[in-house]
Amino acid sequence: MSEIVRPDGARIHYEVHGEGFPVLLLAPGGVSSEARSWEENFYQPVRELSRHFRVVVMDQRHAGRSSAPALPFSYEQTAGDQLAVLDEIGAEQAHVVAAGFGCAHAWRLAHEAPGRVRSVVAQEPVGRGEGNSLGDFLGLFDEAMRLVRAAGFDDPETEGLGAVFEAAARDGVFARNPEAGPFAQRLHDDEDFRKEMLTFRREKYITLLVRFRDGMFPDGRAFFSVPDSAVSELTAPLLVLAGTSPRAPEDVAGRIAAQAPAATLMEPGFDAPERREETVASIVEFLLKNNPS
Repeated sequence: MSEIVRPDGARIHYEVHGEGFPVLLLAPGGVSSEARSWEENFYQPVRELSRHFRVVVMDQRHAGRSSAPALPFSYEQTAGDQLAVLDEIGAEQAHVVAAGFGCAHAWRLAHEAPGRVRSVVAQEPVGRGEGNSLGDFLGLFDEAMRLVRAAGFDDPETEGLGAVFEAAARDGVFARNPEAGPFAQRLHDDEDFRKEMLTFRREKYITLLVRFRDGMFPDGRAFFSVPDSAVSELTAPLLVLAGTSPRAPEDVAGRIAAQAPAATLMEPGFDAPERREETVASIVEFLLKNNPS
């Protein structure tokens, strides 16, 4: 495991596996976008893709073994982290393989640095579509706000932050334990950070949660990390694997594939047991086809 330190003090952990043209993995999980999130995927991209490529898998800031200051979320920051990792390993370009909320990172990375992204595989991209609303995404932070508000009345000394710390001590993964908040992993791991957070008090912490949440899921953007028009400006070849979940509905994948200039859409069912081998082969073929000549 390697690490880079960013200008704001964030520490970003990453691993490199295999040899060949680089593939950057952007894991599902939202705030908890970390390397081990791929272990629950329908295929194991580190194992499968490292047979053909140099695979770079990273923990995004606030997730896994990466840490960051208690600041609102910013896709500009996370794209900067990803580019810094590519710089560190000397990769001028890379394929990007993303899943779930990782696809939002992929759109922003391609938007910020189109010349660095050779192609994109977007598995079950999240977004605003038929049958969901912005509230379905903002609601991911409801438990974190509810806990600190409720506990604050019984915990005057820390104004509810003590309950947040206790929740993070039980489980530092926000995706599994949302009441611990988006800084759960660092609260779990870092005593000095817990002391720093005590200075926030309840209202400042709740304001930070709101700003963090709204940074991840800004209103008026279907794909969150970029303006809607950015997908139609995507120059890299794109393979979209359509999702069927409420936050990654099939119509979002279809809209992305229809708007992107060089896109191929894979219909739902690609992850069925009898189709997995075929799907992995299609992903590998797509990436190999788009390697530099």
